[in-house]
Amino acid sequence: MTESDQRQDRSGTQAIQRCAALLRLITTYNRNGMRLVDLYRSTGLTRPTAHRLLQALVAEGFVRQDERKRYFLGSLTYEMGVAAAAPHTYDLRDICQSHLREVADATGDTVFLTIRSGFDGVCIARVEGAFPIKVFVLDVGRRRPLNIGAGALAILAQLPDDEIQRIYLANRERLERDYPRFDAELMWRQIGLSRKQGYLENSVLEVDAVSSIAVAIMDPHGRPAGAISISALHDRLRGHALHEKVKVIQTAVSAIQEKLRSHVLGEERAEIEGARG
Repeated sequence: MTESDQRQDRSGTQAIQRCAALLRLITTYNRNGMRLVDLYRSTGLTRPTAHRLLQALVAEGFVRQDERKRYFLGSLTYEMGVAAAAPHTYDLRDICQSHLREVADATGDTVFLTIRSGFDGVCIARVEGAFPIKVFVLDVGRRRPLNIGAGALAILAQLPDDEIQRIYLANRERLERDYPRFDAELMWRQIGLSRKQGYLENSVLEVDAVSSIAVAIMDPHGRPAGAISISALHDRLRGHALHEKVKVIQTAVSAIQEKLRSHVLGEERAEIEGARG
């Protein structure tokens, strides 16, 4: 490979990384969209570079721009998401949906389904309960460091300590910048306590007077596939009410885990039969 080819490779890789950074930010704030100034300041790009990359993403359908000049995810990202899910034998959101509704109906609170994506937690489903004061701490598609939020922390607690530390170190700069109230020592205490009691409790950093509880969903191989959490006013997650709501979530998680086992067993049988055939 010539020096010119190597320079082109580095330039191409850098452009992909920059586009990925822009897409992650737009995904996180897709509900209200993002302005160009917010995007180039958050990514550290120059204004001309961010504008050029965004226009390329718009042209390809990954991003769209509304009349207020705010950027949102484009239709192609949805199409790719659907295609990405197709090869899998199950879709966690589909399996969980009816159980999320059961939890919301039983507790009256807002219910969230969170999964891990690299060093982040991502909300992939939300169901509202009947209680008139709604607590929307997460929008569907919102990404946050895996160290933030009850659902993400419940997932984190099921990982080995060395992996938790690696994730924390990878996210530390973002945590210090975007979540000044984050406390690493508190994170470790929450993880230790959740391993003993079977669920995780968390005070919502971004919203005062709101608490969350979460239970991890384990796949048949003993790894966390996601977590179900509910968020509510502090008074709704205390004493007897807290324990009753934990039981509701744990019941839903047990049913989901049984469905996951059935899917995996079915897949393994099909592979065995295919090999024999």
